[in-house]
Amino acid sequence: MKEANDFKTESDALYGVMKDLSDADFRESTQFKGWTLNDVLEHLHMWNWAANESYVNENSFSTFIGMVMSETKGGSLKPFERKWIDGLYGRDLLETWREFYNNMALTFENVDPKMRLKWAGPSMSARSSISARLMETWAHGQEVFDHLGVVRKDGDHIRSIVVLGINTFEWTYVTRGQAIPGLLPFVRLTSPSGELWEFGSESETDCVEGLATEFCQVVTQVRSVADTRLRVSGGVALNWMSKAQCFAGGAESPPEPGARFRSVK
Repeated sequence: MKEANDFKTESDALYGVMKDLSDADFRESTQFKGWTLNDVLEHLHMWNWAANESYVNENSFSTFIGMVMSETKGGSLKPFERKWIDGLYGRDLLETWREFYNNMALTFENVDPKMRLKWAGPSMSARSSISARLMETWAHGQEVFDHLGVVRKDGDHIRSIVVLGINTFEWTYVTRGQAIPGLLPFVRLTSPSGELWEFGSESETDCVEGLATEFCQVVTQVRSVADTRLRVSGGVALNWMSKAQCFAGGAESPPEPGARFRSVK
């Protein structure tokens, strides 16, 4: 499954900018909710493990999710993640995360893409599951790249994130208990390699146009749409881009304009 290799590629890119950090560096806070670099890896590693466990041991996964729900009761996941990681820190956590994502990618290469896997919310296909891990790695990787002052060089494998963003158009409203305002706007994006990606019925009055990377930044809520060069027109498109959310869970608000940016080191 190509998406498994894409997940590994994105994980490798994040590892590449963290591999020379010292243990002390992992205590530094990012622009995302004050999470430290260690918090980012705790989150990625635990949910990678959960997605993999859903495939290799469904009963174990169900027990794990039951514990998550019982102990968090709809509140912050961070205390549970810190408990689950059991003191793993810094470079030890980095290498543990790396070893696991490599093995997970190999496992998912040979999984039937259409196989249904349990998750915290509705079940999803194996393809959607590994694509979600790619999305999470890319999204949380952004706060790491920003903190370290590094410009990320995206590849066309981010198409999977774009597709998640398109497919969760309605979810943006469902998770807020709001009526879906209309049909998916026309989306025309330029990929990192220069290809043109188009979604929806062509329209010049209700559309989103621009770079695929910036579209991904908006739907993963790592940038305010106001901080991108996306061209957004039409009532539905403007409303969607103001709160787009391609990830599961309760409604989350995008960052305020100017709140997320690449640091200058």
